[in-house]
Amino acid sequence: MNIEESLDVVEQTIQELIIRNHTIPIIVEGKKDKISLQNLGIKGEIIIYNKGKSLTDFCDWIAKSNAEVIILTDWDRRGGMLCHRMMELFNGRVAYDTAFREIFAKHTMIKTVEGMDSWLQTMNKMIDQ
Repeated sequence: MNIEESLDVVEQTIQELIIRNHTIPIIVEGKKDKISLQNLGIKGEIIIYNKGKSLTDFCDWIAKSNAEVIILTDWDRRGGMLCHRMMELFNGRVAYDTAFREIFAKHTMIKTVEGMDSWLQTMNKMIDQ
């Protein structure tokens, strides 16, 4: 798959994420991740994992008010471990979607959510030249 095809997949995936986020909150690791997603046009609820709480307490808090979430942690080693631990803690209590994370990991050349908006701009400039 070439850069243009990967970019097309990422842009389509972002559009799907925007639609899904109308009713399903997205969980990210930090404030910069949230800003990057908002810069991409995501307007729905984005929940930042609060490192002041234990992950167990955070997931319990999420489970009290959400039937489904989109887990969009970074696709580096630490983000992967966090995603898998959330999946374990949500299992049977909250439906979760990690497909967006998997697609971004496969089709971008970056490892973080916070870099998504600038990566997309850079790729579009490269293709336009």
